[in-house]
Amino acid sequence: MDFRKYNSPYCQYPYVSLYTGRGCPARCTFCLWPQVTTGHSYRTRSVGNVIEEVQEMKRLFPGMKEVFFDDDTFTADPKRAREIAKKMGAMGLCWSTNARGNVDYETLKVLKDGGLRLFVVGYESGNAAILKNIKKGVALETSRRFTRDCHKLGILIHGTFILGLPGETRETMQETMRFAREMNPETIQVSLASPYPGTAFYDFALDNGYIKAEDMVGESGYQQCVINYPNLSGEEIFETVEKFYRSYYLRPRYIFKAVKKMARDPEERKRMWQEGKDFFRTMRKRREMSTTSAAVSG
Repeated sequence: MDFRKYNSPYCQYPYVSLYTGRGCPARCTFCLWPQVTTGHSYRTRSVGNVIEEVQEMKRLFPGMKEVFFDDDTFTADPKRAREIAKKMGAMGLCWSTNARGNVDYETLKVLKDGGLRLFVVGYESGNAAILKNIKKGVALETSRRFTRDCHKLGILIHGTFILGLPGETRETMQETMRFAREMNPETIQVSLASPYPGTAFYDFALDNGYIKAEDMVGESGYQQCVINYPNLSGEEIFETVEKFYRSYYLRPRYIFKAVKKMARDPEERKRMWQEGKDFFRTMRKRREMSTTSAAVSG
């Protein structure tokens, strides 16, 4: 495998990922992985076993700049996470991982001292009622505290958000966009709520008649919004994704920070330039797909 053929918008290039455990104890109603694939029990490999594989990765992938622990929620076992971080720090390796926005400051500091660079964090929504509807289990104030701690320690965040969850309205979508700017993660990902069969969200949407007849992914390969609420159409939710991205990335504050990074680091300049082109290309294709779908349905 040529690991240099793979890239991620939030990992340092080149990177290699691995699982140290599977399963997530959280009960989010929309999440496919624990409900359908991995289960809610966090089943982990020993710290020694994980570090042994990381050492082998160093040998197999010379030039690897980052390790990404792709567990559903790596921080679900804080004690174990701290132990792995200390071992990673001793090796001088940079790493990133998935986390919920409720990790305590002391654990964050140990992880940062042990080489942690970035968390992928599912904020989902900036509306408290929606978070309760989906059984997120992390309150807005908890996310705010966690995010402040990460910023203070220098831990970067790739924040993920979802539009179209139960209780969504035009107002709550705007609320989530404002919340994203308040949290100010390094990068964001905005997804459409997808009621996958086997999830509680699917049962909710089916029972209430909120699912459209179309497939969740069309021939283009782009995610479609199959949810239609009484006062909010799937088309409007779909269109708001682009507005969300633009409201975040086209802020003067973000552009200024990006220009500074590009000026300091030639590799970062090349990467961000490519990502910028990819972003506008993707948004254009989404609009074209939306226009084509509307014409066909009309």
